[in-house]
Amino acid sequence: MKKFQKFLFADLDDTLFQSLEKCGDREGLQPAAFLKDGAPISYTTPAQRSFIAFAQDGMTMIPATARNLNAFGRVDLPFQSWAIIDYGGVVLHPDGSADEAWLDRMRGAMTAALPGLQELAALIDAWAERTGYGARARLIEDFGIPFYLVIKDPQKIGERLEPIEREVVQPWIDGGREYFIHRNGNNLAILPNALNKSHAVAYVTEMLRAEHGDIITFGIGDSKSDARFMAACDYAIVPRGTQLAGLALEPL
Repeated sequence: MKKFQKFLFADLDDTLFQSLEKCGDREGLQPAAFLKDGAPISYTTPAQRSFIAFAQDGMTMIPATARNLNAFGRVDLPFQSWAIIDYGGVVLHPDGSADEAWLDRMRGAMTAALPGLQELAALIDAWAERTGYGARARLIEDFGIPFYLVIKDPQKIGERLEPIEREVVQPWIDGGREYFIHRNGNNLAILPNALNKSHAVAYVTEMLRAEHGDIITFGIGDSKSDARFMAACDYAIVPRGTQLAGLALEPL
């Protein structure tokens, strides 16, 4: 029987680890990601560590995360291959260097998308000032490239983001603009259509095929936006109790 190399493209936050508040049973937790001052911010459960060990016994794990380079560097998990960060905006080689061809491609696409992001940020900030909402839109950049906007509720109540999405963001997108919303918990992100983990997963998959020949790819993620890169893989894995499980599995 022909042997295929197996690769797992894995979202990180709320898939392989999560904040203490989301852990439920706190027995056996271990820190997996840290703040800039070294304080732990996210944890793995014993079941998650067992899954990671299972996945790495026969598969190569490739992170596919929204985290930027700095935040990804503060993740303490044993990744040794390619990595996809910044929602797919940056591809890292196994040695940690950025793929320059992918950076050039994204730099052009994000430069074209920047005026739209700036326009929307001004609309969000004006709404926040008018309503007394205590947060502003932040433009997330990495490698000198602007990628997307994010708004977080200062009280960490995700439902408070709904009026911003409904009254400001969605009408702006509905005006014919090529951007999409990623909403999960206390994060409301607005991304250009050109920025997507699925594009980067397809790019890395072609690199892997060129190197290894026939391969099998798996994708695992927790959110609706992860479904796009998971659909680019041969098989998809959905953790129980996540946003994506609620949409795709639990109603059944």
